[in-house]
Amino acid sequence: MRRRGPARPRARPAAGLDGPGGQGPPAASGVRRGREGREGGGGRRRVPQDAAARRVLRPLVLKVFPYPINITEVQFAVGAAVAVFMWISGILKRPKISGAQLVAILPLAIVHTMGNLFTNMSLGKVAVSFTHTIKAMEPFFSVVLSAIFLGELPTVWVGLSLLPIVGGVALASLTEASFNWAGFWSAMASNVTFQSRNVLSKKLMVKKEGQESLDNINLFSIITVMSFFLLAPVTFFTEGVKMTPTYLQSAGLNANQVLTRSLLAALCFHAYQQVSYMILAVVSPVTHSVGNCVKRVVVIVTSVLFFRTPVSPINSLGTAIALAGVFLYSQLKRLKPKPKTA
Repeated sequence: MRRRGPARPRARPAAGLDGPGGQGPPAASGVRRGREGREGGGGRRRVPQDAAARRVLRPLVLKVFPYPINITEVQFAVGAAVAVFMWISGILKRPKISGAQLVAILPLAIVHTMGNLFTNMSLGKVAVSFTHTIKAMEPFFSVVLSAIFLGELPTVWVGLSLLPIVGGVALASLTEASFNWAGFWSAMASNVTFQSRNVLSKKLMVKKEGQESLDNINLFSIITVMSFFLLAPVTFFTEGVKMTPTYLQSAGLNANQVLTRSLLAALCFHAYQQVSYMILAVVSPVTHSVGNCVKRVVVIVTSVLFFRTPVSPINSLGTAIALAGVFLYSQLKRLKPKPKTA
C-alpha cells in the first residue's frame, strides 16, 4: 500500500462557490458540487456572477481566500491608484500639504487601516449578518468618542436610547450560531477604530483661523495612500503576498474570477467610503453613524437571504431590538436640541 505525501493546504471553500458549471444555489450543495467537480477532474471553483453575489462579494472572497490582510491591502491599492489618477488627470486638485499636516493625518491613516482590517477579519470568521449586527453599535462608540475628542455631550434621552442598541447586540451575540470570539472582537475593534477615524476626521476638517483645512475628498485620498504604505510591510511579513495568479491557481481557485471580483469589490468599496467622507463633511459623526446603521439593515437582510444563514427567533429579536434602538436614537437626535459642548 503506497503512502501518500502530506496534503497541500487549500483555501477554505465557501458557501456559494460552485464547481465547473458555475451553477447551483449558494447553499451547502454548492460547496459539495464544487468538491465533487474537483475530485472528478473538473475545472476550478467559480465565484457566482449574479448581482446578489456581487453585493456580498467581499465576504465570499474572504471565505474562499482566508487572507484578510491581503484583501485589505488590495482595497487600499485600488483606492490609492484611483486617488493618484484623479490628481494626475486634474479631476481633483492636488493638495498643498505640509509635513505638519501629514503628521496630523497619520493617526487617521492608522485607525483607518485598522478599521478596514478588523472588518475583513470579522467577515472571514462569522456570518455577514452577525458582523453587521455588532457594527450596529457604532452610535454608542460615536457618542463616547465625540464626548472625549470633540466635547459634544449627549442629552440624557439620547444616552438612554443607546441601551436597546447595546442590549440587542448582546442578545443577538448570545444566540448567534456562527459566534466565535475572534469574529466578535474584530467587529468591536472595527467599531472603535472607524468611529475614532470619523471623529478625528471631523475635527481635522474644521477650519481654524489662519489655516485652510483639507477638503474631504483630498483628506480621504491622502489617508488611503498612507494606509496602503502602512499595511504593505505588514502584509509582506505576516501573510505574504498571496493575491497572485500563481498562488490562486495552486489553491484550486479560478484566478481570473477571484482577481476580477476582488478588484471590482475594492473599487466599489473605495467609492462607498469616498461618499461616506463627503457626507461626513456636512453632518455630525453621530448622524453619520446612524446612516451607516440604516445601510446595515439592508446588508443584514440581504446577507441572510443570500447566504441562507440560520437565524433563531431570539437572534432575530436581538437584531430587531438593536436596529429599533438605532431608529429611536436617530429620532431623538432630530427632535432634541444640539448638546452643549464641554
